[in-house]
Amino acid sequence: MIKGLAHIADVAAFLREEPELYVVYDENVAGVAEAVLKDLPLAKAAIGLKTSEERKTLETVQGLCRRLLEAGASRNAFLLAVGGGITTDMTGFAAAIYKRGIRYANLPTTLLAQVDAAIGGKTGVNLDGYKNMLGAFRMPEYTFLCAEVLQTLPPREYRAGLAEMLKTFLIGDAEAYEAALKGVTPTLISKAARIKAEIVSQDPQEHGIRAKLNLGHTFGHAIEHEAQKRGDDIHHGEAVAMGMILAARLSERIGLAQKGLEKKLRADFEAVGLPVGCPYPLENLAAAMAVDKKAAEGRVKWILIEAPGRVVIQEMTVKEAMDDLR
Repeated sequence: MIKGLAHIADVAAFLREEPELYVVYDENVAGVAEAVLKDLPLAKAAIGLKTSEERKTLETVQGLCRRLLEAGASRNAFLLAVGGGITTDMTGFAAAIYKRGIRYANLPTTLLAQVDAAIGGKTGVNLDGYKNMLGAFRMPEYTFLCAEVLQTLPPREYRAGLAEMLKTFLIGDAEAYEAALKGVTPTLISKAARIKAEIVSQDPQEHGIRAKLNLGHTFGHAIEHEAQKRGDDIHHGEAVAMGMILAARLSERIGLAQKGLEKKLRADFEAVGLPVGCPYPLENLAAAMAVDKKAAEGRVKWILIEAPGRVVIQEMTVKEAMDDLR
């Protein structure tokens, strides 16, 4: 359930009566966690995490579960994740597996998490540099959209979140897509979150329509994998932006979209400061895409764009896609 609340104090008021509440927070946003905790006298413990893609591992989640066990957390425990997508992913995964499942909620502190990562119940960790290879579907009780926590977000983090917002609107709302290019508002954040939540509600475990939310991600995850191997600094949202450009190119090459789609998206993304050119040869991405968790029997479900606001799921092998892109 999405809760569009204005202030951190509202989140605390909503959870104040939870009898066994544990706050799990990214140490980079300790101030937000402290602001929540001062109004939560019943909170049992606060558990800080050092977060990065490299630390988004099963070992980190095991450590979190161990700290819950040491704190005496029972099956009635309720976790509140405070942080970006890495924090909400790992906290949700811990909630899915600790004592076979406990409740949790998200207070996402990045734009990317508010419009995408903290919504929908996909939880998990990376394995050997491959994104989210281990995980579980576990829906949060609530996701709190608190505009207050975005006020000090660094510009690069903000743009990365904008990439995921634009992705959502490319999937389902052409008018909102154009509006988001002019500036992000609380109304647009809420609209993007609710579009994702509506798609998820129709297909909670991604057997059909939910796959559309992966627009840009098959390419994007491969770009992230290559970046990690090389030690390059590429944010998830930036990789997704590059991935959407490649998806637009593929859509044109197979005749699904009218010529000019890639050019339009490139101009749009550049205007808001998002990267558009993949820095790696396609051949370097192919191996990672072949083992993408969405691949089945050698075929990948590519999310391609007919026009802003309309996408389709197209199955083909990685080789077929690479041949069309060359």
